[in-house]
Order: sequence, then structure tokens, then C-alpha cells
Amino acid sequence: MIPYPTEKLAVILERETVESRWENHRWHLVGVIPDVGGAVRTLRDDPGHLQRLHPGFEVALFPDEAEGYYLNVSSAEPSVFVAVRWDDSGDAYPFQATLSYNEAARWMDGGERVERVPAWPELASWIGAWVEQNYRPEPKKRSKPRSFEGKEGRLREKGAR
Repeated sequence: MIPYPTEKLAVILERETVESRWENHRWHLVGVIPDVGGAVRTLRDDPGHLQRLHPGFEVALFPDEAEGYYLNVSSAEPSVFVAVRWDDSGDAYPFQATLSYNEAARWMDGGERVERVPAWPELASWIGAWVEQNYRPEPKKRSKPRSFEGKEGRLREKGAR
């Protein structure tokens, strides 16, 4: 098995009370920090807010996701993307995390709710160093516009069908 570079992290979710006809609270991603170990625990619990820390997540850098890491780290704000799900009681929990912009987009295409938060500076530098060593963009291929093929080329195509 190939060892891929990994980082462990913990996710902080917050439930905020809202006044709305459709919902009485809303969950959102507050942050991602280096993993602190242990079990899920409550950080804050007052009438308007409930914050929970979810440790034990691991993100790895895979060569086939290099373009997604490049898109992330070259953006104005490198991020950690977290897929959030709900249990039967209506409480949110983080399902998985990634550093790949492309992987997060695939999750959203698959119907997952994905939120992003800024990566802490050391994590962003770690991704950047890996991308610098492992990613080379595909060279752009210039294709000749069809208008330059000439009338004969288009006629032959139609006749070949």
C-alpha cells in the first residue's frame, strides 16, 4: 500500500436558534482545527447556540486529485470542505472532509451538503508544498476552428455519414 501524506483534523459545527416559519434552528460549519483526539464533545451550550467538536477526521493527498488541490490552494482562500449530514433527531454531524475542490464538487453533484471553511495557515502551506512537488497542469491543446477546414472538408464529412 502506498503511504499518502495525511493530516488529522477536528470539525466544529454550530446549531444556531433562528426565528423562521420553516425552521427553529440552523446548523453550520464554524471551523476546522488540527485534531485534538477524544470523542465528540460540546464546546458551548447556551439558549441561542450549541457548538460541538467532532474529532477524528483525516484528509490525505492523492495524486489523482492533484488538480483539485491545486485549484483549492491557488484560490484566494484555501479551504477545507466538509460534507454534513443529519441524524434521525435532526442533529447535524460531519460525514467526511477533503482538501480537493474537485472532490467537493463531486459530493455536491451527488446531493451532499458541503460547507467550506478557511484552512489554517500551516495546513494551506502543507497543501501548497505538496502541489508544488506533485502537480503539473496538462498542456492546453489548441484545436483548429472548424471554419478553417474549408468547404471540401465539411462536404466530405457529410458524404461519409
